[in-house]
Amino acid sequence: MDTKKFKVNSKNSLVEWIGRKVTGAHNGIIEVKDGDFTFENNNLLSGKFVISTRSITILDVEDAETNAQFASHLASDDFFNSDQFPDAVFEIIHAEPSDSNLYHVKGDLTIKGITNSIETTLQIVKTDNVAVLDAKIVIDRTKFNIKFRSSNFFANLGDTLIYNNFDLNVHLVADAQ
Repeated sequence: MDTKKFKVNSKNSLVEWIGRKVTGAHNGIIEVKDGDFTFENNNLLSGKFVISTRSITILDVEDAETNAQFASHLASDDFFNSDQFPDAVFEIIHAEPSDSNLYHVKGDLTIKGITNSIETTLQIVKTDNVAVLDAKIVIDRTKFNIKFRSSNFFANLGDTLIYNNFDLNVHLVADAQ
């Protein structure tokens, strides 16, 4: 068995987020804190990555004061409660190789101390020294006790409604160990 470990390079990795509401969308970046992946016979065996909920930035709100208020709200208990839960973690439970560098991945996502199973497709381009992993993960925020302006919990929200699903576009660069 040829087993090789890769460690995520936080400086070269990032997660882009997109949240949608009735009147539009917001987007930004979240820093990748840590992560590692193990390959066996050149196939993904396991892995996980950690993102910092304290690092959430908003890219589409240009006014500094509004941006700061929005960032503070995302860090509050209405959303990620970043003081109590500074990290969100995705851990791969099973990876099934598919066509051309793609894997069907099942994993556990933990946000706000709540863990739910997530399935996604992961694209991996790997050499002996570097593995680049890309995935789009669609998350139902209500499964992680993020209920603010959700139609599942509040009626008559009109144009203040925030859709339950948000996207994480994950780009991880990992170096061989």
